Amino acid sequence: MSLSNKVTPKVAIIGRPNVGKSTLFNVLTRTRKSVVKNEAGVTRDIQIEPTEWWGKKFDVVDTGGLTEAEDTFSKLIKENLLEMIHTFDLLIVVMDGKSGLLPEDRLLVRLAQESEKPFVIVVNKVDQMHKSDLILSEFYEFGEDLLACSFEKRDNVDELVEWVIANLKEPENTVREGLRIAIVGKPNVGKSSLCNYLLGKNRMLVSDIAGTTVDAIETAFEHNGQPYIIVDTAGMRRQSKRNDGVEYLSAIKSQKAIARADIVLLVVDAVEGPTKQDANVVEYILSEHKTVILVANKLDLAKETRPEARKWFRGKVEQEFHFFKDIPVTFTCAHSGTGVVQMLNLLKTTWERLNIKISTSQLNKFFYDVIRQAPSPVYGTKNVKFYYLTQTEQVPPSFIAFANHPDGVTPSYRRFLSNRIKKNWDLQGLPVRIFIMRSGR
Repeated sequence: MSLSNKVTPKVAIIGRPNVGKSTLFNVLTRTRKSVVKNEAGVTRDIQIEPTEWWGKKFDVVDTGGLTEAEDTFSKLIKENLLEMIHTFDLLIVVMDGKSGLLPEDRLLVRLAQESEKPFVIVVNKVDQMHKSDLILSEFYEFGEDLLACSFEKRDNVDELVEWVIANLKEPENTVREGLRIAIVGKPNVGKSSLCNYLLGKNRMLVSDIAGTTVDAIETAFEHNGQPYIIVDTAGMRRQSKRNDGVEYLSAIKSQKAIARADIVLLVVDAVEGPTKQDANVVEYILSEHKTVILVANKLDLAKETRPEARKWFRGKVEQEFHFFKDIPVTFTCAHSGTGVVQMLNLLKTTWERLNIKISTSQLNKFFYDVIRQAPSPVYGTKNVKFYYLTQTEQVPPSFIAFANHPDGVTPSYRRFLSNRIKKNWDLQGLPVRIFIMRSGR
């Protein structure tokens, strides 16, 4: 976890679907974080990524394509943009030079004007710059201060960056980063609703249609003086159900979010209970040596169908997570906020326990007492002899035990040592690791 004392200006890219917003986002951030596909409506959430050009730092914001369509996603995207537009510092209004001027373009310009934020109109997909004057003529009703670009070819991107830098404000001093939390789980379990409650705004798209979130979205917030970076990820479907290329890319982004997280919240529908798919996700999280907390969301609905909803859910946890019996469990209702404070308290105490430092002298006094209570493993015809135990600098807590025959220490004996360490220092629910190394003695 790192802290930064500045929030950089936010430069938002707005436009109709499939005009090249995500391509520009990736160019400006020098990443492939925003899903790019020749298909309208791929970007559904707002995505933010810091970048630096010519010594100037700013955040680039990719937004969903704005349309006048009446479908669920289009309405949500429009509401989201209207709510967030006042938080941006600069606006890049992207239009499509190939499809020409459409009514939604006029709506976007009006929104930009009403926001009273500096904005520039960029006409993308101008593949032949010598014809740019002819292509731009259709858009001159917005004035002649237009910029012709081809994001794919990087044509005139430098000129766009020059405009951005010329209009940037100095960054404000405030907390930017904190404890990084990845929120994962199957589609439609309430991940985005949980994020929105924590952030106090409609930051993530929420609908009852599975698969609303495509990108992994990062946002900072603070609770009781503790800064957090929360990452809402796309729902992780089984491999056999990833029929669409966008879903496959989203699954990869979820895995990357897990790899970068300090703690992972696995959100499960409290009505359905944990499933084998959730167990597979936990196994993956543990394989990445990450700490996971199980969040049973929609507790209010579960109580309507089961009088002992918590007891039933914990029974399902024991059944599905037999390989991780001490997985931490917390219950929430994201829409009402029930249980969210308890979840945040659990996050904070878990982070404190993750960063525990145990002296070598304490460990070896404990180690000596423990190895006397169980028969030593045998390597061939010789007993394995342990010398001492020490903690590494890794998080979650990891330990190295030095022995004469490391190959003789079985997985079951490692689990025995790990469980005793957890019990002695209250580290239940953490993926504590024991490494065995040969001693030089």
